[in-house]
Amino acid sequence: MTDPLLTPAEASAQLGLTRGALAQLRYTGGGPLFIKLTAKAVRYRQSDLDAWIASKARDSTRDYGIAR
Repeated sequence: MTDPLLTPAEASAQLGLTRGALAQLRYTGGGPLFIKLTAKAVRYRQSDLDAWIASKARDSTRDYGIAR
């Protein structure tokens, strides 16, 4: 089965971020992987959102390193 492609609006709703915040993360390179279909069409794979969320898990506020 293929991984569904989500629009920025759908992805931002899932992540609890604004579309602007998600766009800023694309610009800075700190967000989830995304697919650029055309110059203006951006999509996100569900698996990339899940992986990005998992990479943000920390066990303390001092944990700046690689997520466990």
